[in-house]
Amino acid sequence: PAVISHDPPVGSPTCCVCSVVKVFPSQDPLDRADFNAVEYINTLFPTEQALEEAQKAIQQLFGKIKDIKDKAEKSEQMVKEITRDIKQLDHAKRHLTTSITTLNHLHMLAGGVDSLEAMTRKRQYGEVANLLQGVVNVLEHFHKYMGIPQIRQLSERVKAAQSELGTQILADFEEAFPSQGSKRTGGPSNVLRDACLVANVLDPRIKQEIIKKFIRQHLSEYLVLFQENQDVAWLDKIDRRYAWIKRQLVDYEEKYGRMFPEEWCMTERIAVEFCHITKVELAKVMRTRAKEIEVKLLLFAIQRTTNFEGLLAKRFTGCTLTDQKRKESPLHSTNPFLEDEPGEDVGTEKDENLPRKPKAPDNPFHGIVSKCFEPHLYVYIESQDKNLGELIDRFVADFRAQGPPKAGTEEGGAVLPSCADLFVYYKKCMVQCSQLSTGEPMIALTTIFQKFLREYAWKILSGNLPKSSSNSGGLTISSLLKEKEGSDAAKFTVDELCLICSILSTAEYCLATTQQLEEKLKEKVDKVLMERINLTGEMDTFSTVISNSIQLLVQDLDAACDPALSAMSKMPWQSVEHVGDQSPYVTSIIMHIKQNVPIIRDNLASTRKYFTQFCIKFTNSFIPKFINHLFRCKPISMVGAEQLLLDTHSLKTVLLDLPSIGSQVLRKAPASYTKIVVKGMTRAEMILKVVMAPHEPPVVFVDNYIKLLADGNPETFQKILDMKGLKRSEQSSMLELFRQRLPTPPSGADGGPSLSFSAPTPEQESSRIRKLEKLIKKRL
Repeated sequence: PAVISHDPPVGSPTCCVCSVVKVFPSQDPLDRADFNAVEYINTLFPTEQALEEAQKAIQQLFGKIKDIKDKAEKSEQMVKEITRDIKQLDHAKRHLTTSITTLNHLHMLAGGVDSLEAMTRKRQYGEVANLLQGVVNVLEHFHKYMGIPQIRQLSERVKAAQSELGTQILADFEEAFPSQGSKRTGGPSNVLRDACLVANVLDPRIKQEIIKKFIRQHLSEYLVLFQENQDVAWLDKIDRRYAWIKRQLVDYEEKYGRMFPEEWCMTERIAVEFCHITKVELAKVMRTRAKEIEVKLLLFAIQRTTNFEGLLAKRFTGCTLTDQKRKESPLHSTNPFLEDEPGEDVGTEKDENLPRKPKAPDNPFHGIVSKCFEPHLYVYIESQDKNLGELIDRFVADFRAQGPPKAGTEEGGAVLPSCADLFVYYKKCMVQCSQLSTGEPMIALTTIFQKFLREYAWKILSGNLPKSSSNSGGLTISSLLKEKEGSDAAKFTVDELCLICSILSTAEYCLATTQQLEEKLKEKVDKVLMERINLTGEMDTFSTVISNSIQLLVQDLDAACDPALSAMSKMPWQSVEHVGDQSPYVTSIIMHIKQNVPIIRDNLASTRKYFTQFCIKFTNSFIPKFINHLFRCKPISMVGAEQLLLDTHSLKTVLLDLPSIGSQVLRKAPASYTKIVVKGMTRAEMILKVVMAPHEPPVVFVDNYIKLLADGNPETFQKILDMKGLKRSEQSSMLELFRQRLPTPPSGADGGPSLSFSAPTPEQESSRIRKLEKLIKKRL
C-alpha cells in the first residue's frame, strides 16, 4: 500500500485555508485545518433519535415555507384587483379632464370669434392683435375635430375675419399713405401702429404688401427729383442722391420710427430699396451718356458710392439682404501684395480722388450700388494703361539722367528703386480694382500688368545692360612677360560690373514679386476666372534677364583671360630650360580674377545663389578653353611640361578658392562647384602627365594614356602626340596601336571613339601633384 503523507502539499486547498486562518482567525470548527466531517456529524447527532428530531424539524420548516408562498400569491391577486380599479378611475379622470378642457376651449373659441368680428368692425386693432393670436392658438386644438360641422364653421369664421382684417388694414395704409401723388395726406397714428401688430399675426403677404407700399410711397419723391433728364442725375452730383436719402432716413426715424415694429427693420429696408433704385437709375444714365464718362469723374462717383456703402455697413446689420457678398480675408505678409490692405488707398498727386471703402468682408452692402459702375471700368483700365506707360517712360528718363549705380555707393549692386515703385503702384491698382470688381475688369488689369512687366524688363533692365564688344582687349605677350599689372583687358569698368549686378538683383526681385503678384491676383478674382491669370511668361522674361546678366559677367572675365591663354599657347615650351615660379600668363589670369570676382561677389551679396551660378558658369567656360589652349602648346619639352603642370596646379588652387577670393570671411565653396573644378583641372593635369611620359615603349605609353585620361577619342590622342612633337610617321603607328589597345565596349553599347574608363580619384591626383612639386623643388 502507498504511504500517504499527512502534510498538505504546497499550493493545495488545505495549504491555502491555513494561510487564510492566519490572516483571519476563526473559532468556527468548520474553519479548522484539521476538520473531520464524520466526527463533527457524530458530535451534532450522537444518537439515532437526534437524527429523527432533525428530520422532523426540516419537515416543519418546509411546511411553513409553503404556507408563506400561498399567502403571497393571494396577496398578489388582491393587489391586481385593486390596481385594476384604480386604472379605470384614472382613465375616467383623464377623459373627464380632456372633455372639460375641450369644452373650455370651445367656449373660448366661440366667444373669441364673436369678439374678433366685433373688434374688426370697430378697428380696435390693439385688442385684435392680442385676441387674434389667442384664437389662432386655441383653434389649433380643434384640428382633429374639423369633421364636426360646428367646429368647421368656427374655423371658417376665423379665416374670414383674418381676410377681412388684411383687406381693411391695407385700405387704412392706402388711405394714410396714398400711392398717387407726391403729397402725403396721412401720417403716423396709434391705429396704424396697432394694425402693424395685427399684420404680424396675419398672412406674411399682408406684412410684405404694407412694407412695399410704404417704401414705394416714401421714395416716390426721389424718382421725380433725380429723373434721367435732370441735371442732378449725372455723376458729378452723385453726392446729392446720398444726401437726400440721409435726410429721408432721419425724417423717417422722427415721424414713423415708432409706428412699425422694430423687427421689421424699416429704416434698413428703405435704405436697401433706395440702393436698388439708384443702381438701376445710374446704370441707365451712364448708358445714355457713356461718352461723357472720364476717369476722374468715374472714380469720384465710385468713391462717393463706396463711402455711402461703408456708411450703411456702420448703421445697419444687413439682415434684410437676401444676397450678401462675402470675400476671403486678406493674408498677412511683408510683401507689398500680401500685406494688410488699409481702409484708405495709397494716393498720388494724379489719383487724389481714388475710392476709399471698408473691406468687403466687413460690409454686407458692398456692391449694392457700386456694381453698376463695373461695365464702365474700362475707362479706369485705360487710364491705368496710360499712367503705367508714363511711369515706365519716367523710369527710363530718370535712369538716363541719374546714370547707372556707382561702385562703392549704397546703390551699387542694389535693387533699382524704380522696381519697388512699380510694384507698389501695381498693388494700389490691384486693391482699387478688386474693390470695384472681382470679375472681367481684374482680368483686363492683369493684362495691363503683364504688358508693363515685359516693358520694364526690356526697357529698364535688358535695355541698360552694357553691350559686350568683340574686341578681347589689348593685352600683348610682351606685357604678359613683363607682368604688367595695369592691363586694360577687362571689357567692363567697375561701374559697369556694378550695373550688371544691380540689374541682376532687380530681375531676381521682380521674379519673386511677380510670382507673389500672380498669387494675390488669383485671390482677388472670382474663382471661375482664376485659371485666366498666368504670369509665367513674365517670370520667364525676368529669368532670361538674370541669365543674360550672369552670362555677361562670365564673358567679361572670360575675355579678360583670353589674351593670357593665347600667350600661353604661343610661348616656346620646347625651349624652357628650367622650372621656375608660376608663369606670367598665370599671374595675369589670377590678377583679373582678383579684380573682378570680389566686385561681383560684394554686389551680389543679397543674391548668393546667383553668385554661385556665376562661379560655376565661369569655371565651365574657362577650364575647357584652358585645355584647348593647352593642346596648342606644341611641341613641349619635359621641363616645359613640368612648368605647365605647375601652372595648372596654381590655376586649380585659385579656381577652388574663387568663391571667397579676396574676402576677409572665408567660406567653404559649394560641393557642386568644387566637383566641377577638380574634375576639369584634373583632366588638364592628366594631359600634361601623359605628355611628360616617355613614348617608348609605345605599348606602355598607350596603356598609360588610356589609364590616366580615360578618353577613347583618337583625336585627343593625336593632340597629345602633337604636343610631344612626334613625327607623322611615328604618330600613324601610335594611332594604330592606340586603336588596338582600346578596351572592348560592353555588349549592347554603341561603338564609338569616346569610351568611359575609371578615372583616378581626386585624392590620388593630389598625392601625385605633391610628388611632382617635390620633384620640381629638387630640380630648382
